[in-house]
Amino acid sequence: MIRELEAGDISLSYRGRSFSNIVPGMAITGQERAIGLLRLGLETDRAGYNIFLSGDDGSGRLNAILEEIGKIENDTSGLKDAAYAYSPDNERPRVLIFPKGKAKAFQHDLDGIMEGRMTREEVSAAWEDPAIIQFIASLPSPEEYPDAYKLGIVLDRTLDRKRPTIIEMHPSHRSLFGMVSEGSTPHLSIKIGSYQRAAGGFLILNAEEISSDETLWKTFRRYIEMTVRALTSDSVMGEMMGGVRPSPIPLLTKVILIGNEGTFDRLMEKDPKFTRYFRIAPEFDYTMPADEKNIAGTISYLKSAGHSLLAADDSAYAEILRYSSWLAEDRNKLTTELSLLGDLLEEASRTARLEGKDAIQDSDVRRAIELRSWYASLAEDRINEEIKSGEMVISLSGKKIGIVNGLAVMDRGTSSFGTPAVISVAVAPGNEGIVNIEHEAGLSGGIHDKGLLILEGYLRNRYARTFPLSLYAGICFEQSYAEVDGDSASLAELYALLSAIGGIPIRQDIAVTGSMSQTGTLLPVGGINEKIEGFFNACSTAGLTGSQGVIIPEVNRSALILSERIEEAINKKLFHIWTISGIDEGMTLLTGLESGERDRKGIFPTGSFSRKVEDGLRNLWHCSQDKG
Repeated sequence: MIRELEAGDISLSYRGRSFSNIVPGMAITGQERAIGLLRLGLETDRAGYNIFLSGDDGSGRLNAILEEIGKIENDTSGLKDAAYAYSPDNERPRVLIFPKGKAKAFQHDLDGIMEGRMTREEVSAAWEDPAIIQFIASLPSPEEYPDAYKLGIVLDRTLDRKRPTIIEMHPSHRSLFGMVSEGSTPHLSIKIGSYQRAAGGFLILNAEEISSDETLWKTFRRYIEMTVRALTSDSVMGEMMGGVRPSPIPLLTKVILIGNEGTFDRLMEKDPKFTRYFRIAPEFDYTMPADEKNIAGTISYLKSAGHSLLAADDSAYAEILRYSSWLAEDRNKLTTELSLLGDLLEEASRTARLEGKDAIQDSDVRRAIELRSWYASLAEDRINEEIKSGEMVISLSGKKIGIVNGLAVMDRGTSSFGTPAVISVAVAPGNEGIVNIEHEAGLSGGIHDKGLLILEGYLRNRYARTFPLSLYAGICFEQSYAEVDGDSASLAELYALLSAIGGIPIRQDIAVTGSMSQTGTLLPVGGINEKIEGFFNACSTAGLTGSQGVIIPEVNRSALILSERIEEAINKKLFHIWTISGIDEGMTLLTGLESGERDRKGIFPTGSFSRKVEDGLRNLWHCSQDKG
């Protein structure tokens, strides 16, 4: 069914709500699943229960970690002191572990032996740890080696009132694992890094930073493995450092990597043991339901966003919620990247101040959004100017065979915009099948290649049932000089292909976006709002005719959150948005021809576009046979 949308179908408003009873707060919103798994990882003091928290920047990952750590960090019962001590093998200083605050007490006892105030037997009797007793028994005489009675205390938890939390966003080998001072007694020369200093607590690392350095990542992995083995074995070789190989400290460090989904997948692929040591992998979602709880959480965050900002009234918060849904690309959801909303509130506050206002209003938020768009629209404006001047060859009226206006999204740093893309198809007899000209030129990504292979499957399934599919069909993005990827152009490419095969003229005042399966099922695409806005802007630049519009899959309708300019144009019948549930509906709208159904003999009706396409394919097959 073809459905033309009205302005009410695309409008979204949170106006009329009161947010005065919502108190400021920085609690993480909309991430209950991830927080629950994060909490499990933090509370499980067991080897292998390290954490990889993935999600988008601005979603509050670090704040969530610190907030959850704050709930358990006061439990210091597991904290220990650690010291490197004399070993007959100077290359391998031994490590001694003490109860919290007791390393200095043991040094005091060693001083007593050195000074003759205590005997080894007396000191041994005061300590229950077999490793400490064995160490005392192995000591040479003070006269022979006085440094043997000095400890290299590397962890002193005497004054610690909470478990350590160390954040390393730009880790290096030295900052993570320490160093050995030259010219010193081996066990007194060791300076530990943040990995060891976080023992008994938490080490938070930037996953992209540490994994991008192959050498650093391998050393990091070895430290994790050494720690695990040291907790269960006495014979673990430490990492060589400046001619010294200190034993690993047998204390658990809870490592938390913060990264994105791509980094997580890459580590999974290249490191078969990755999940063995990072068993907890919570993922922050980029959207959340637009329910009352998450709305309140969003407003609470915004009220805490900055003390220097002007107060915002309810209309301003309502406008930011609308923008949040726009970022989420779903009318029924909000973005979890709350820092982006905080940035917008900051910009709106600046706008309000410049206008001498005492509070931020909805108009200030809209103005801030417009300014963002304007600042980032240089490339878009140039494209529209080229369309208007004729430098970019595109038709926004009339009909053509084998040419369809598709819709593309172009990224420029942190911003993106939509633009029309002319897709052309040339067909001829042959056996090459569908030829992706972008691929041949090295300008096609893998997903785009897949989309074109799906088109060939659709042709076989829909039309070439009783004869072989024999044709050459070259598909091209005209005047495109950058890589094309994604499958959101596959529906437009199909319409251009069917038009060329059947010799059927297609309307040029309608742009198309949509993905599809081999069986003809329409699938949703991303960036739908940018694509529609882009085509509307191009049509506005060239002059709205009243017939122009876009075709989108019905499944994308819930993502529509468009500007008031488009709402107004739709109200005035100057611009149109049609949703379709099937491929044939769009072809009917573009050509004015019905698709037609096969009769009992399996033949499409005369004059239907399906008959024209099938006849065209059969003719290409015959011509290919004659050519052979």
